[in-house]
Amino acid sequence: MIPIRDDTPRFSTPFVTYFIIALNTVVFVFELSVGGQGHRALNSLIYQFGVVPLHFERALAAWPASSLAGSFLPLLTSMFLHGSWLHLIGNMWFLWIFGDNVEDHLGHFIYLLFYLVCGFAAAVAHILLNAGSNVPSVGASGAIAGVMGAYFVLYPRAHVLMWFPPIFLFHLPAWLVLGYWFFMQFLSGTATSIAETSQSGGIAFWAHVGGFVAGVVLIKVLPERPQRYRYAAW
Repeated sequence: MIPIRDDTPRFSTPFVTYFIIALNTVVFVFELSVGGQGHRALNSLIYQFGVVPLHFERALAAWPASSLAGSFLPLLTSMFLHGSWLHLIGNMWFLWIFGDNVEDHLGHFIYLLFYLVCGFAAAVAHILLNAGSNVPSVGASGAIAGVMGAYFVLYPRAHVLMWFPPIFLFHLPAWLVLGYWFFMQFLSGTATSIAETSQSGGIAFWAHVGGFVAGVVLIKVLPERPQRYRYAAW
């Protein structure tokens, strides 16, 4: 089930959404160049700049004897790393569909802060619910889950054109599409926690849950941008 587009109009150009998509793409191309030097170099990059729960536990245990600044840098950098082209395209596609309207609602600068805070919340949720794991987590999906959570609150009655491969197309309400997605992430996260499969890699479901919840909460607190309804941009 793949979203194709939504029907919510926007009233400004989503410069920040475009910038995030471009930056993620550039960083992934850089990853490919590092990978061309061998798997060891790429693995080192992922372990250094991805979120590894065990690294944070050790940093907190050593504090205040050592600085936490370097240890917590991956909370930011992990948002811009991806494991494959499919991983990157899937994340950026969801951001492309849902991000423009949330940016339009918040304004460019507040939207950027919102995106980053949702990413941080997603990483913290992943760390807390994967204690002791030495498996690195990368990707923008936690932050994008926050965008989806905000869209869920702002535009529940919007319609999303969904593609059911191979040929079926349906319009579904946003509350159903995003509510179902969140439910499946929570259910999958619970299943991986019970089975302890998160210790061996896979999808960071709890990061998705944490990001989505952060988006729902933040969008209720942050103000709407002033003078928003001036013209419609498509």
